[in-house]
Amino acid sequence: MLAPPLVSPESAGMSKSGFDRVEAHLKTRYIEAGRFPGTQLVVYRRGKLVHSTAQGHADLERKVPVKPDTIFRIYSMTKPITTTAFMMLVEQGLVALDEPVHKYIPEWKNLGVFVAGTTPAFLTRPPARPMLIVDLLRHTSGLTYGFQQRSNVDAAYREKKIGEVEKAGTLDTMIAELAKIPLEFSPGEAWNYSVSTDVIGYLIGKISGRPFEQFLKEHIFDPLGMTDTDFFVPPDKAHRLAACYSADPQGGMNFHAADRKGTLTLQDDPATSSFLARPELISGGGGLCGTAADYLTFCRALLNGGELEGIRLLGPKTLALMTANHLPGGRDLPEMSRSLFSEAAYQGIGFGLGFSVTMDPAKTLIPGSRGEYAWGGAASTAFWIDPAEELIAIFMTQVLPSSAYPIRRELRTLVYSAITDSNL
Repeated sequence: MLAPPLVSPESAGMSKSGFDRVEAHLKTRYIEAGRFPGTQLVVYRRGKLVHSTAQGHADLERKVPVKPDTIFRIYSMTKPITTTAFMMLVEQGLVALDEPVHKYIPEWKNLGVFVAGTTPAFLTRPPARPMLIVDLLRHTSGLTYGFQQRSNVDAAYREKKIGEVEKAGTLDTMIAELAKIPLEFSPGEAWNYSVSTDVIGYLIGKISGRPFEQFLKEHIFDPLGMTDTDFFVPPDKAHRLAACYSADPQGGMNFHAADRKGTLTLQDDPATSSFLARPELISGGGGLCGTAADYLTFCRALLNGGELEGIRLLGPKTLALMTANHLPGGRDLPEMSRSLFSEAAYQGIGFGLGFSVTMDPAKTLIPGSRGEYAWGGAASTAFWIDPAEELIAIFMTQVLPSSAYPIRRELRTLVYSAITDSNL
């Protein structure tokens, strides 16, 4: 798809001075302060591209500036794309949300829930009910991420390198290893950010009968013209890949450090990055890289009820189902979450099928709208879609972890303050 032309913010009920404040904030508080190497922000409203600005560096060492076609590691912003692909299979009648996962992964039928012990000598109990497909989509499966660093189950994930930023093994070996590790809780009892969406990617391949990455290419990327989005960066585009940095002085991914020093450590050099080669493990939870323009195309299709310029991904009722809160009892993330880390942790935020969902803007203490849905990536990328305001915002940078700075909260406040003509 051709990107829409950039027009004046005023033509869509927003102000240029408001966006000037956003860019000044990013420049002074983050780029000049040494917190981010560079940033890209794209805002779309009422069918128009009203803001698109890149500033700072994509690669500090080589002094390469951020450009409109810079390729970023979007990490967990892969999840909404994977979930959309899976719901396409649901629409085809090939799978249902209330089916048990062990129907498709028989070796998981007897997965127990952790009681005590360490790998491989775990003491477990039977779950209260089987894990369902919907549990994978809403992160109530009992699976986890090793970087949570909260339990002996997390430690087993780290030992097997399951769900790491630098992927190990294949989807098949990941599924086999997970069969040997207990669940953190009985499915449906809690919310925990996890490798669930990687499992969804595995199921897409198994149910569709074609490789997961091929399904995405044939049914989403090629039809929408998302030519710069893939699980690796080919040689002819390698010069466009941004460097990735860590906010941790040791270059690690310390998700729990409260004191950030405003220094950056090179974490992934674009000249030697693992993203330059086709990976063995195709991660539906965090494996994609791409451009802001490509992700905007995907978001435009969602905002438009699942269709863009004659290419339909999903029906509007399916999308409405995905963007409703699916947490049991209508609860929000803070009520149900056991995660020490996730890409959203605000009061008044629930979780749908692949996205966080704003249930009560007043409880978030951040400007927004009921029904807004969003997610982000480990390297501080983020997006949100606000159907009520007909608005999409996409933010790109490359700094691990995304919990280092309150950039997402700040961006919402600043972008919404640029609205001069609200739909509400």
